[in-house]
Amino acid sequence: MDYSEWMRLSSRLPASFVPNPLSAALARLRSEGHEVLDLTVSNPTRCGFRYPEADICAALGSPLVLSYDPDAQGSRSARKAIAAHHGNGLRAEELQLTASTSEGYGLLFKLLGDPGDEVLVPSPSYPLFDWLARLEGLSARALPSYFHERWHLDMGALEAALSPRTRAVVVVNPNNPTGHFLSLREWADLTNFCARAGLALLVDEVFADYALEPPTDRLATALLDLEPPCPVFLLSGLSKVAALPQLKLGWIAVRGPGAAEHLEALAFLADQYLSVSAPAQAAAPRLLELAPALREQILARLHANLMALDSSLEGHPHLARLPVEGGWSVLLRRPAVDSDEACALRLLETQGVLIHPGSFFDLHGDGHLVLSLLGPETTFRSGIRGLVAAL
Repeated sequence: MDYSEWMRLSSRLPASFVPNPLSAALARLRSEGHEVLDLTVSNPTRCGFRYPEADICAALGSPLVLSYDPDAQGSRSARKAIAAHHGNGLRAEELQLTASTSEGYGLLFKLLGDPGDEVLVPSPSYPLFDWLARLEGLSARALPSYFHERWHLDMGALEAALSPRTRAVVVVNPNNPTGHFLSLREWADLTNFCARAGLALLVDEVFADYALEPPTDRLATALLDLEPPCPVFLLSGLSKVAALPQLKLGWIAVRGPGAAEHLEALAFLADQYLSVSAPAQAAAPRLLELAPALREQILARLHANLMALDSSLEGHPHLARLPVEGGWSVLLRRPAVDSDEACALRLLETQGVLIHPGSFFDLHGDGHLVLSLLGPETTFRSGIRGLVAAL
C-alpha cells in the first residue's frame, strides 16, 4: 500500500510543498553560481551592521544560564527590562514572554478561539497570519486597508467582515509591507468597535521603533492607551527591537478588560511548552541596553536606501514609490504590463535582481513590487539600477 493511502496528514498543512516559480528560479540560479542582488533581505545579521560582539557574548555568558529556574510568564528581570524599553507605564506584571512573535500569535489564537472560529487579519500584509491561524484550527478573514494619499483602515469593511464566529482583530503598526501607522482616530474607532463587538485586539508592533516618514497623527504605540475599552494584546520581540532574530525572544503586553485573567491563561498555555530559552532571558536586560545603537545603524541604512531609490526614480515618471511611514519595506508602483509574479521572475532571470511581487502580500491587482530597504547600500543601488533599466 502506498504511504499516502494509509497515512493522511492534517488538513491544516499545505496541499503541496512544491516551490513557486520565483523560489524555484532563485534556487536554480544560486545553485549555478549566479550572483543575485537580493532586494528582499529581512535578516539584519546578513546586512553588514556592526554588532558589539563582545558585549553580546558576555551577556549570553552570564552564570544565570547555567541554572534552570522556569517561570511560565518569563523571568522577572527580562520582563522588567522589556517594560522599561516600552515605557508608557508598562509593568513587568503585564508581560508574557514567548520564544517568538509567531509563537505569541499561536498562544493568543489558542487563548481566544475554538476550532472553526475566525480572526480578522490585515490586508495587504505579511502572509504568515493565514497559516498561523490555520495551524490553530481557526480561519483568517481579510481586513482590508485602502490607499488614498496614504493607507487607511477600512472600517466599513471591518463591520462587514464581522460574523458570529469572529473572536479577534489583528493589526500591524506600522504595517508590513505598506509601512503605514494607524492614526489616532483609527485607533479610537477600532478599539470602540472591538468593545462593542466583544472582540480582542492584537497589535503587532515589531517595527514600531522604525519610523521613517511618520504622519503627525500616527499612533506611535498602542501602549499610549492606558485603559483601552477592549482587551489589547501587543506583540514585539528582540528580532526587530534589537536586530537579533536568532535569539528567539518575543513578548506579549496585555491591557484592557480581563487583563489579569488573560495573563493567567497565557501563563498556563506557555507552561505547557516552556519554550523561551534561559540564555535569551538572562541576556535580555543587557541586549536591550545595546539595542538603541543597532537601531540607529538600521535607521541610517533605511533612510540612505530610500534616498537612493528616490534619486534613481527621477526621470522615470512611470515608476513611483508609495509613502513609507515606518518599517523596513517600500512599495514600488509600475505599469501593470504583466502580472507582478511574472515581472518579479523576469527581473530575476534577466537582471539577477530579487524582489517580492505585490501579490505575495495580498496587494490586489498588478502593478506593485515590494522591496526591502535593509540591505547593504551598494547592493541596493546596484539592484535598483537593474530594476529601473528593466521596467
